[in-house]
Amino acid sequence: QVQLVESGGGLVQAGGSLRLSCEASVNIFSINDMGWYRQPPGKQRDLVARIAHNGNTTYADAVKGRFTISRDNAENTVNLQINNLKSEDTAVYYCNARRVRFDGFYEYWGQGTQVTVSS
Repeated sequence: QVQLVESGGGLVQAGGSLRLSCEASVNIFSINDMGWYRQPPGKQRDLVARIAHNGNTTYADAVKGRFTISRDNAENTVNLQINNLKSEDTAVYYCNARRVRFDGFYEYWGQGTQVTVSS
């Protein structure tokens, strides 16, 4: 079982920055990849960024150039740096972890952290 705890959300003005953190309850070397998703009000949850065990990253087109995902293996955290925030970035941001073990594929979610961008 993997617990994920997000932090760093809040209310910020358009053009500002935030840094979201996701702390895992296990050594993230044991997790195949981790990512951030977001769910705007009334919409579905979509991928924002993902970082694999080898450090390879994937970003949604809407956030390329503004969002940066990174891993801190010593702290068992995955961070999401968000710059030049826009109103359309308003959403609940969720941390996600995917783990392949001998007995199957496992996926875990955090409880979410709210990001609200004011214009």
